[in-house]
This record gives sequence, C-alpha cells and structure tokens, in this order.
Amino acid sequence: MVRYPAVSGRFYPSDGHSLTKELKRYTKQGAGEKPSEKIRAIGIISPHAGLTYCGEVAGAVYSNIEIPDTIILIGPNHTGAGEQISIMSEGAWQMPQGNIEIDHELADAICQISVTAKKDNKAHQKEHSIETQLPFLQFYRDNFKIVPICMMRLELDKCAELSHAIVKAVEKKERSILIVASSDMTHYETHESASKKDKDAIDKILRLDARGLFNTAHYKNISMCGVSPAVVMLMCARKMGAKEALVAKYMTSGEISGDMDHVVGYAGIIVK
Repeated sequence: MVRYPAVSGRFYPSDGHSLTKELKRYTKQGAGEKPSEKIRAIGIISPHAGLTYCGEVAGAVYSNIEIPDTIILIGPNHTGAGEQISIMSEGAWQMPQGNIEIDHELADAICQISVTAKKDNKAHQKEHSIETQLPFLQFYRDNFKIVPICMMRLELDKCAELSHAIVKAVEKKERSILIVASSDMTHYETHESASKKDKDAIDKILRLDARGLFNTAHYKNISMCGVSPAVVMLMCARKMGAKEALVAKYMTSGEISGDMDHVVGYAGIIVK
C-alpha cells in the first residue's frame, strides 16, 4: 500500500526540485554535505507547521543530527480518525523526493508487544504531523525506512506502555533508530504568553522528565499538540541511555508573520 501526500503543495512544495531548493534555506548546508560534527541523537522534537513558519526550527534540528537506518516517527492525531495508537505497518509513503519504505518488521514487532497500538492506516491518510518531517529526513539521507505512529492524546500509563513496546521491539530487531516526536508548542496565544508557557514545558524536556512534561502541560494548560509523542519519546530515550537534551532553536510564528497576538510556538530539541 502507498500512502499519498496529504499536505504537499500547501505545507511544502509539491515539486521535488522546488522542495530541495526551499529546504536549503532552512539548513546549514546542501544535501550530501556533512558539517564537522553530527550528533548521534536518540530522539528529537520537531515542529510540523508549514515550512514558511517552522522551517528554521526544524532545519536547526535536522542539520545537526545523524540520520540512521530507521526512523520511528510519532505524531499527534489531529483528525480523530483511526485508533488510539495507529501504526502503518507496511507499504510506502510517497513524497516529492521519492517513496519511503516502511520498516514492516519493526512495525509488526511493536504491534505484537503493545496492547494499545494497532495496525491502522486511516489515521495516517490526512494527518500532516508525520508527513512534514519527511522532506528534512530525505534531504540528508536516501534509503532509510520509517515506522509511522499516529497517536491520540493519551494518559501517562498508555504512553509508558507504548514506550516499552518500542524499546523492546528495537532491541529484538537490533535496529539503529531515531525517534522523532512531532509537535508544535503553545497555540494561539500572545508571543509573550506562549514563550513563557513553552519555557516551562521545555525545562521539563531538558531534564528528560516525561512525567513532568505530561503534568506541566496538563496543569498549566499548555496547548502542545504533540505532548503524548514527546512523552513517549522521552520515556524511550531514558530507557535507551539518554543523558541530556539541548534546544537547537525556539521561536514563534509571530516572528515570521509579525502578528504577536496570536502565535504558535515551535521548539526544536535534540535528545542524546
């Protein structure tokens, strides 16, 4: 099965040449070039708005990390379609720069271990949170595979259950992986308010504190759409030996649009 682009031509150019040209604006170097040092990250947090708004933040993350053989992409479910945790377990994703194959063995293993995760394609059909990460990944590497996981906003115990399944499946299949948590930060508040709330959330992420992030987002009413993917990524990263995290870049949409009264926050974070 092939999953076709849902937001091509809107969130990013639909033509491969134009997309590559656009990506070069948001990254440190051209495709194929390597900076002096690349970070071997375990996980990252990257935004999923249109390139115009969040390209600088996403580019600051992807231009600084190694891209391994398999990428586990965890994105929030904005459409409400599908299961609580929906994994597309076979086939490929079509993109302007070429198709990306799913690592069906790893996807199957996660589904077999997890009680909550289900094989489901419906959640992925019109969802943009994972698709928007793929142009950056393809810019820096060919021939990688993906495991696309789309999830509703879930309680902490279900996030922990998914993280356990991911870690065990990775160990079983002996994969070299990167876990991408796709998330924007605070939505539709003033630049000042969003920046303050996002700092509280980012502080927890930098401490690798998954429970703290979950509670902070809940009790401080932080409208971080990908809080569940971020929590799962942090839980996995801790189990996989992560020691620290760093902010590659933070900004709000107001710094691009000029509208400081209704912004969305974007954070690019590397966990290693």
